[in-house]
Amino acid sequence: MSSARICILDYGMGNLRSVEKALEHVGASATISSDASAARAADGLILPGVGAFPKAMTRVRELGLDELIAERREAGVPILGICLGLQLLFDSTTELGGAAGIGLLPGEVDELDADGLKVPHIGWSPVRWERDSRLTEGIETETPFYFVHSFAPKPRDDDLLGTAAYGPRFACAAERDNVFGVQFHPEKSSAAGLRLLSNFTGVCAAAPAAA
Repeated sequence: MSSARICILDYGMGNLRSVEKALEHVGASATISSDASAARAADGLILPGVGAFPKAMTRVRELGLDELIAERREAGVPILGICLGLQLLFDSTTELGGAAGIGLLPGEVDELDADGLKVPHIGWSPVRWERDSRLTEGIETETPFYFVHSFAPKPRDDDLLGTAAYGPRFACAAERDNVFGVQFHPEKSSAAGLRLLSNFTGVCAAAPAAA
């Protein structure tokens, strides 16, 4: 496998080391940084995150990462949001009174409609792929992934990649051109999660910007 260079964006709210270790396990060259030059030198970007959307966006904007991510998206660099990182790629959230997001994926993030089940949703849930994708190649539909979340995005139908059920079904993976996002934690999801990160590494290695 080509050793793609992937920058994990650090804005102080994410489980960065476990993502870095998982990427290294699948053959990627991973760095953790909030530095623009490091991000521009990478073949792909990962936006991780845990915590509250409004606080995270404040940090992202203070560091200029929103503009940097948009710039790299325009350059054709693959971007993967994980958990809160997926949510931040959308237009806005209703969490804690609401906040604007980075806006690379149209739609809003809203509280999980769990139909009376305990929130946050924590644990393994099967993910149904709603269409084919380079990100999910070789991963069977209804494969379980590990979740920890209270909110979920509502992407447009043509951006929807995967759904899971916790009470009602909810969107848990999205894709638009070179922008990908998953609500679950691939770095905590055993072999299937490693396969997804390996697939993303392959997408980064093949991207025009990586040439």
